[in-house]
Amino acid sequence: MADPLDSEDDMFDRLKKGVDPKLQEEKTKRANERELAQLEKAQRRLGELIQDNSTLPTTISSIRILNATNTRRGLLDRIFNPIISANQDRPYTLAEAIREVSVGADKLHRLDIFHEPISLFIDRPSRTDPSTTPTDIDIYLSVVEKSRFKFKTGTDIGNAEGSAYVHGLARNVFGGAESLNVNASFGTRTRSAYQASFETPILSNPDLRWEFGGLASSTQKPWSSHEEVLKGGWTKLRWVTLGGGRHELGYNGIWRQITGLASSASPTVRGDAGDSVKSSLMHTWVKDRRDNPQLPTRGYFNRSTLELAGWGPLQGDVAFGKAEVEAQGAIPVLIPGIQGESGISLTTGLRAGLLYPLPLGAESEPRSSRINDRFQLGGPTDVRGFRLSGLGPHDGSDALGGDVYAAGSANLLFPIPRVGKDKPLRLQFFANGGRLLALKKSGTEGTDGEKVRRTLSSTIAELGNGLPSMAAGFGLVYAHPVARFELNFSLPLVLRKGEDGRKGLQFGIGINML
Repeated sequence: MADPLDSEDDMFDRLKKGVDPKLQEEKTKRANERELAQLEKAQRRLGELIQDNSTLPTTISSIRILNATNTRRGLLDRIFNPIISANQDRPYTLAEAIREVSVGADKLHRLDIFHEPISLFIDRPSRTDPSTTPTDIDIYLSVVEKSRFKFKTGTDIGNAEGSAYVHGLARNVFGGAESLNVNASFGTRTRSAYQASFETPILSNPDLRWEFGGLASSTQKPWSSHEEVLKGGWTKLRWVTLGGGRHELGYNGIWRQITGLASSASPTVRGDAGDSVKSSLMHTWVKDRRDNPQLPTRGYFNRSTLELAGWGPLQGDVAFGKAEVEAQGAIPVLIPGIQGESGISLTTGLRAGLLYPLPLGAESEPRSSRINDRFQLGGPTDVRGFRLSGLGPHDGSDALGGDVYAAGSANLLFPIPRVGKDKPLRLQFFANGGRLLALKKSGTEGTDGEKVRRTLSSTIAELGNGLPSMAAGFGLVYAHPVARFELNFSLPLVLRKGEDGRKGLQFGIGINML
C-alpha cells in the first residue's frame, strides 16, 4: 500500500517543477486562435449586416466625438457639420453615411492629434424625442488623444553628417491641432543649429497647413575653407492635391555670414566672405510613388524647386532666380525561370539645376552669384566616386560651386545570397556622372539681359560638350527606415582638371541619394 506521505511529496515536486513551457505555449496558441476566430466571425457578421442594409435610407441626426477633451469644438464642427448639412438635402443610404463619416474620421487621424484606431459606433436616437424620424441614426466616434507634450533626445544621421539632437513638441497647443516644434542639434559639420516652428491646419483641413519659424545655425564647410552662420525666419503654406502632389510655397528672410576662413582659403572664397541678406520666395513640388523611399523596387519620384531672391520688393543684397529638378524611377528585373519577383531592381536618377543672376534694386547689371548660393556637386550621396563638392570649378583646393549642373545615376541592386530578397540589404553596381559649371563671362555686345541669356545658353550647351565626369563601382546598401547606408568601392573614370575624385572605399549615409 502506497504511503500517503510519498504521494504528497510527489504532488509538491510536480508543483515546484511548474507547468511545462511547451504545454503552456500550446494552450496560449489555442486560446489566441479561438479569440481570433470569434473576432473574424463578428466582423463578418457586421459586414453582412451592413451589406444587407446598405441601401436603407438613413438620416444622420448627430455625430458626436467622445473623449476629445483638449480639442476645440470648432475644429470638429468644420469636419462633420458639412456631412450633416448634406444629409438634410437628401437621405444617405447606410453605406453612404458610413463612408462619409469614415472620410471625416480619416481627417481626424491625419491631424495627428489622435491615436489609431478611431472607433465608430451607430445607435438609434431616443424614441421619446418627437423630433426624430424612423430613419434617424446617431453616430459616435471614440478617440484617444495623443500626449500633448513630447521630449526626445538622440542621434541623427543623413547626407554625410552625424549629429546629436534635442527635440521638444507641444501638440494641439490651442485645441485646433496646432503644433510647436523646438529643436537643437550639434553635429560633425553643423556645429550648432537651433530651430523653432509653429504649424496649424487651415479650416480644419489636414492637407492645408500654415507654418512659420526661425533658425540660427553654424556650419563648417571644409571643402571651401570657411564656416557659414545663418540667422533668420520663414513662413510656408503647404497643401496636398488630389493627385497626391505635395506643394510648399514660402518666404525666407536669412542673414548669412561667411566667416572662420582657413589660413589656406583661396582668394575667391575670401572675396565672398562677410555678410549678406537673402530675401526670397520659394515653391517646392514633390510627388513620390515609390514603394520604399530608401530602397525602391518600383515606382517614381519627382521634385521641382523654384526660388526667386532679391527681385523687386523682395530687397536683400543678392538677386537671382534658381530652379532645380529631380526625377527617379525604379523597376523590378524579372529573371526567366524564377516565379514572382527576383528581388533584383534597376534604379535610375537625374538631377539638374540652374541659377540665373538678376539685377539688384536699381542696378542695371546682374551681379555674379555668391559661393553660398551656388550648387555643389560630388560625394557619396550624389555623384559617388568623388569627394564632397569634388566636381566643378575650384580655386586651389577650394570648391567654388557652379551655376548650372546636371547629374545622373544608374544602380543595379541584387539580393545577397542566404540573406534573401525580403531583407533591406543589397549588393549594388552603379555608374554615375555629372557636370557642374560656372556661368561663362560674355564678351558679346548687347544689353545686360541679352548678355546674361547668351552666357546662360552657352554654359548649358557646354554641359553636353564631351563626356561628363564619371565614376563606377560596387558596394553594399542597407536601407534603414530613417536613412540609407552605402559602403562602395568607387573608381573615377572621367576626371577634369581641378576636380577631386576618390578611388577606393567610400561610405555614405543619406536620406535622398541619387
